[in-house]
Amino acid sequence: MATITESIKAEVKEIVYNFFAEECETDVSRITNETNIISDLDGDSLMFLELIEIFKKKYHLDIELKTIGKYAVKHPVSTIGQLIEMQLLIIEHENRLLEFER
Repeated sequence: MATITESIKAEVKEIVYNFFAEECETDVSRITNETNIISDLDGDSLMFLELIEIFKKKYHLDIELKTIGKYAVKHPVSTIGQLIEMQLLIIEHENRLLEFER
């Protein structure tokens, strides 16, 4: 569990933007918080899982995929900005994610 600082917010945003630029073979300058992951980038749920693993390793997170899945059903993500917000919540709350309501 981590306290979310401006530095962490910037780092998460940079990682997400660069990840989707590389995976979707697009220039990072074309990605904004409003970019739709599926319709604009042809992204998929496997990319989301890969990103979760990146953040689990980077921040030494203790969170189960089923916890993230249950949260995502209630709070679906379609844009890059929404994905960044979810990643920040995962970093901050880990397995207590379901206890948190945004």
